[in-house]
Amino acid sequence: MVTTVFKNSIVAIIIIFGLMPLVYFVKVQYGVAQEASDSLGRADNEVDNEIGRYVENVAFGVGEKLQFDINYGFINAGTATMEVVDLIEYNDRPAYQIVTIAKSNKFFSSFYSVRDRVESIMDAVGLFSWRFEKELKEGKYRAHRQYDIDQVNHSVVYKGDTIKIESYVQDALSALYFIRTQDLEVGKSIYMDNFTDGKNIPLEVKVRKKETIKTEAGKFDCIVVEPLMQSAGVFKHEGKLTVWLTDDRVRMPVLMKSKVVVGSINAELTSYELGNLEEF
Repeated sequence: MVTTVFKNSIVAIIIIFGLMPLVYFVKVQYGVAQEASDSLGRADNEVDNEIGRYVENVAFGVGEKLQFDINYGFINAGTATMEVVDLIEYNDRPAYQIVTIAKSNKFFSSFYSVRDRVESIMDAVGLFSWRFEKELKEGKYRAHRQYDIDQVNHSVVYKGDTIKIESYVQDALSALYFIRTQDLEVGKSIYMDNFTDGKNIPLEVKVRKKETIKTEAGKFDCIVVEPLMQSAGVFKHEGKLTVWLTDDRVRMPVLMKSKVVVGSINAELTSYELGNLEEF
């Protein structure tokens, strides 16, 4: 039972915000993140076949690395990292290479080894996804998924099929980083379009409340958000995810809780390194 719960939760954490894949933040006071110049979701005044969006980012940059302990109740099951590895050129545009890795510890690996890696190539100007790749190694299970997202022609080729997508769609990992740049107000929601495993899934992120919490990495004033997938394909009701983001410009995830049938899985920040902000 524990191995099944561990497997499902690791996959869930990575699939959604890593996700909320796993990560972020500082005890130093920062200004509240400024609202992106464009609204979330579909762009009503979008011009077809052009990339016209600019989203201000004062939350993350190259060099940021977040490390988490993954716990099932009081049992430590493994660790996870989220890292903005590099700023590269992709489709003739600057893009962030973001990588998250989850792995079981020595105890769990003795009967069920987990080594999962997820990578997102995220446009550094418009903060949307260009490419997504995940490699899962869980026990004897192996899976590899990779797809490019055509943000100009609004399509993705997935397993041989061409699937239409909305403008500025996010992947399972880039969604978390995008949320970090937004103005989060208690009682309101942020909306976006998400492409995950061949499906277009509208995503609503509800801003629940403010709360101060303490982790191994420090004490943080946080904003509590809850991502709601409007589909049973990624997160069913029993797999609800709650994320604590720092209430400052960095919006660093310091705690993520995913409820399962029995108990919950927690990803708790243990250490962090902040990245360098870029101007575009």
